[in-house]
Amino acid sequence: EFMRMVPGGMLPAITVELGNGRIQTITESQVIMELIDKLHPESEGYKPMLPDDSDAKGPAKYDQLAKLERELFSWWCTLIFRPEGPKMSASGLMGMLSGKKSTEMSGAMSGFLDCMSKVDKALMDTSGPWFFGEKDYPTMIDFVFVSHVERMLASAAYWKGLNLRSEEMKAKFPGLNRWVDAFEKRECYLAFKSDYYTHIKDIPPQYGPGWDGGFEDEREVYAKAIDGTDGTSWVLPLSFDDPIQPLYRGPPLPLCVLEAAGIQPDADGTYESCDPNVMARTCRQMAGWKIAGNGNNVSRFAARGGSKGGKNPRKSFGAELADPYADPDGSARPHVDAALRIVAEGLLGNEENEDDHMAYLRSLEAKLSSAVPADMANDVMASLAYLRDRVGVPRDLPLASGRQLRAHLNWAIRAL
Repeated sequence: EFMRMVPGGMLPAITVELGNGRIQTITESQVIMELIDKLHPESEGYKPMLPDDSDAKGPAKYDQLAKLERELFSWWCTLIFRPEGPKMSASGLMGMLSGKKSTEMSGAMSGFLDCMSKVDKALMDTSGPWFFGEKDYPTMIDFVFVSHVERMLASAAYWKGLNLRSEEMKAKFPGLNRWVDAFEKRECYLAFKSDYYTHIKDIPPQYGPGWDGGFEDEREVYAKAIDGTDGTSWVLPLSFDDPIQPLYRGPPLPLCVLEAAGIQPDADGTYESCDPNVMARTCRQMAGWKIAGNGNNVSRFAARGGSKGGKNPRKSFGAELADPYADPDGSARPHVDAALRIVAEGLLGNEENEDDHMAYLRSLEAKLSSAVPADMANDVMASLAYLRDRVGVPRDLPLASGRQLRAHLNWAIRAL
């Protein structure tokens, strides 16, 4: 039914019944947002998302900011999806932004940072965190910006070694970071916010491959941390916070989960001072609940990674990890299911601290080994890795919980 409405399968999409009874399909995100705002007026109790036409300055400011968003998007595409070109000595503002007087950077990097400084200034010129600072909530232009800024944060760190959320960049771009922090305190935003790993896998099929470059030393560190190849970011025991993607500047899990665990926010709305052991246990248990509640489907999906599953005919997709027509390895699946049951058992443990949890996992290793015959171990390990690499945020879990699932799958792989 959806494909008849939108033959290309494009998302998002909305249908509108026109005055003459004809149905029109709209797929442009901004047009959809503006239409929804128009159909839900303030007079009916809804918060206005666009400047009022009677406001002489509001619409002009909106248009100016919309042009700035397009300028930033253009610089981002130039920086990430094209070869950077030669590097030149960065001086003045760009040297200050890099934190190093002698830093060399490409023209694309300089242009991107210069444009980001314009965005930062626009945010600092308001009384609140939003582009229209007189509002106590984000409006349309904030949402227009955030969908791409979220991708910029991930891609700049992964392909260019530029971490715009670092403490250094927080001082250089205070308006930007205040704005992102304000978004991350809103549970509704976190419900659709992806993590960096998910973004660097879904960006190339949408925009093209990213080009390595920028600040090379930092890039290698960030890239390995983001894709889990650094030997620590997806390995137990995990650090309390993620050094690149701050987890606790807002609710890291749905509020109902945090409240059920007795976890309360700090006075400023963050969760950075919460008990690390209670938080880790809660994040683990949410992942365990998801695995246990969907075990049959999860084991069937994971078993695609088995050797016989890998031999099934598959359609080629631009997305590296997309594999929608693969069939599971039927011979491996029962053993994958058995292994995942033990992973769920580990995640659902109720230990008081991380040391006790690691001891509990060690006690499960013999059970795990006996559940998987030696001749099936490679297929089961490949299936667990297949699942680990496809844990999507927020589709499957919030990042604070998803990183626990990835790390516990790695624990099982190493145990086998």
